[in-house]
Amino acid sequence: MKLTGKVKTGLGEASYWVGKIKNIFEKKYSMKLYLGTLNIQLEHEYILEQGQKIKASEYGGNLDVLIKECEIMGNKGYIVRTERNNQKGGDHPLNIIEVVSDIPIRDEKHLKDDDEVIVLIKE
Repeated sequence: MKLTGKVKTGLGEASYWVGKIKNIFEKKYSMKLYLGTLNIQLEHEYILEQGQKIKASEYGGNLDVLIKECEIMGNKGYIVRTERNNQKGGDHPLNIIEVVSDIPIRDEKHLKDDDEVIVLIKE
């Protein structure tokens, strides 16, 4: 599946939350995460299917984090979203996704707000 959207500035809280799941994520998915996310505003709403997740009890949080592998600009990444955000009850609407990776995608790919990007979802 291919998702098309535009880069957007986030809320500035991702480094804290990524830091909380970083060690668990590395054990489960063998990727050392960069402490931040790339926020992408999609053309349409996107709901993550229930499947891979990091449970709240694993990282000491209150919400399970849903995980979906993807590729963006030739780099492996993962869409991460809390279950609350996946049900229209969180900080982001359903047309905003956050992508984590082992690199700072925005900086390394010289992206700025409103640049169009394509996210390929791994099935």
